[in-house]
Amino acid sequence: MEKRARVLIDCHDAKGLVYKVSKVFYDRDLNIDSNREFVDKEKEKFFMRTVVSGDFDTDELNDALKTVCPDDARIRVIIPKNKKIVILATKESHALGDILIRNEAGELNAEIGCVIANHETLRTLVERFNIPFISISADGLTRDEHEVKVMQEIQKYTFDYMVLAKYMRILTPTFVKAYSGKIINIHHSFLPAFIGANPYKQAYERGVKIIGATAHFVTDDLDEGPIIAQNVIPVNHRLSWKEMQSAGRDGEKVVLSRALALVLHDRVFVHDNKTVIF
Repeated sequence: MEKRARVLIDCHDAKGLVYKVSKVFYDRDLNIDSNREFVDKEKEKFFMRTVVSGDFDTDELNDALKTVCPDDARIRVIIPKNKKIVILATKESHALGDILIRNEAGELNAEIGCVIANHETLRTLVERFNIPFISISADGLTRDEHEVKVMQEIQKYTFDYMVLAKYMRILTPTFVKAYSGKIINIHHSFLPAFIGANPYKQAYERGVKIIGATAHFVTDDLDEGPIIAQNVIPVNHRLSWKEMQSAGRDGEKVVLSRALALVLHDRVFVHDNKTVIF
């Protein structure tokens, strides 16, 4: 029976890898629908994303690819399907709302298990999409105590990625470790130059000429994880800080949804603290 697969390979670079991998596909009468590869010459790392179609056994294809790739190869043969996500939010609706609308329109191809927030503000918005909304207040709790309650809810769901849609609480190392490589965050690109409260007002007072947003994987280094997507918007002295904030929020939601689309379609390789995007 014909089917499609996304084949992802990253390993130490070696002579003839593209030929050897392609021959594995050819020998099984598989069609290469698309292919891209990249070599980081400084690190001697090879990356390849290929979409193939035909009649194949996933495990057998994976084993065959192992025989032609270096021993350190990470090989993934992925049958495309909707990935599962959970979302953490606080009060701001722009990033969350954009994800909900795009997913409802079939743009993201995701299954949203739930939205967890530390305020009730977004309940009505979320429940319009028939998605469970869970409110866990942080009032009277330490950061660790609040995270335990959040994790107890998260553990009820199976998911591929966790999305921080303007979740305005700093995560502990324990939390980040529990979901390592699975947490995606969005922030204004002023960090680290404009940290703390009201970065748009700080930027306005400095007379910045561009604003922007960055979507990245979360690590223990605050807002310094591997970058997935970025965008900038030109601004000038005519904009108030509130107008700048409004433009920045538009940028944030677009960048976050773009990053999600890349990740959910298996187009992102994490390499050290960087990403390779196909």
